Amino acid sequence: MAEGQMVYHFAFGQSPFPVMQCLADGLRENVHQNAYLSVAGLPELRSAICDFHHNYDDLDFTADQVLVAPGSKELIFLMIYLFNGDIYCLSPTWTTYHPQTKLANNSAYIISTRAEDQWRLMPEDLDRTLTETGERTNKMLILTNPDNPTGIVYSADHLQKLSAVLKKHKAVVLSDEIYARLNFNGDHASIAKYYPEGTILCSGLSKWASAGGWRLGYAMFPESLRYLQAAVCSAASHTYSCASAPIQYAAAKALIMREECDEYINHTRRIMGAVADYCYRELIAVGVRVVKSQGGYYIFPDFEVIRGGLAKKGIVTGNQFTGVLFEEASVALMSGGPAFLRPENEYTTRLCFVNFDGAAALEASIKMGLHSPITDNFLAEYCAPVLNGIEALKRWVRSYSNLD
Repeated sequence: MAEGQMVYHFAFGQSPFPVMQCLADGLRENVHQNAYLSVAGLPELRSAICDFHHNYDDLDFTADQVLVAPGSKELIFLMIYLFNGDIYCLSPTWTTYHPQTKLANNSAYIISTRAEDQWRLMPEDLDRTLTETGERTNKMLILTNPDNPTGIVYSADHLQKLSAVLKKHKAVVLSDEIYARLNFNGDHASIAKYYPEGTILCSGLSKWASAGGWRLGYAMFPESLRYLQAAVCSAASHTYSCASAPIQYAAAKALIMREECDEYINHTRRIMGAVADYCYRELIAVGVRVVKSQGGYYIFPDFEVIRGGLAKKGIVTGNQFTGVLFEEASVALMSGGPAFLRPENEYTTRLCFVNFDGAAALEASIKMGLHSPITDNFLAEYCAPVLNGIEALKRWVRSYSNLD
């Protein structure tokens, strides 16, 4: 790209908002904490995590069921590595699960989901795959809710149906709920509510609390999987030792500050919801197939509508598609395949709508109050890079539609 040329960056999933003030204050107050902590995590932090999830998700865990780490990604890898069984990943899914499974020399089975099912895992597909892959007892499904890269969420009814299948096959589910507080309607449902004996819940501060670089995640284990928790804790002692002490103390303080957390969550998720709705409306207006995002930072558009025009230029894969899009329109997207486990000839992409000044948007939202809706005028003022990027993408789509 030429120096100074505008690039519309929709490829990287990082919160646009500043860290919660109470988190920042807590870190300043605890910067002197320099001792190693328990491998499992600071006791008051583990208690605060349990209270947090009881408040938001109506889940009942105890502190000794929680394992804290420098990011949930580390815990997910250790669980995959130590799990004596097969791993089941969805397609599409986050780019890390499958490579981690291969890195752990574990077997991975891929279950494809479909746009016509809103990219959700259907119970019958789960049942069929678990049946066809044999009678081996130990099976672990990795489920992300809200989802990355599609932005879909699972309802309580849907999770109950999945739970029935998992119970039938005595399968474990690793439920990655790192985006739970960014469910746009504020009605997140956790599968741990319906399958408590077989669910490991993973989360952290990276997404909803805008603290990705702080690297603080955790996993919550059921009593029936204490053996796996103990193994992960032992492995943790020989790899990362403990999560950063100042950050653990800061998080322990912030998670019990209910009003501050509520305000921050309510304002950030409504801004993200409004941006998601805008992207959805504008893309379907030019014929792009999109399932409406319901949480997180992403939508997963399919540009099949311009396959004919692209084919005339010899563009037949998703990676070729995103490369030409970047060269011609300065719009950066990630192809659905192979990174997100979609077929390489698909024109699905992950579009991450966080490229805007979140500090200014958050300040404006708080000033106007939750009673005032986020309008397109608000988005034009505070989220202009996203809107301008979507317009550039639409112009490019129209140019290839004219080639059909």
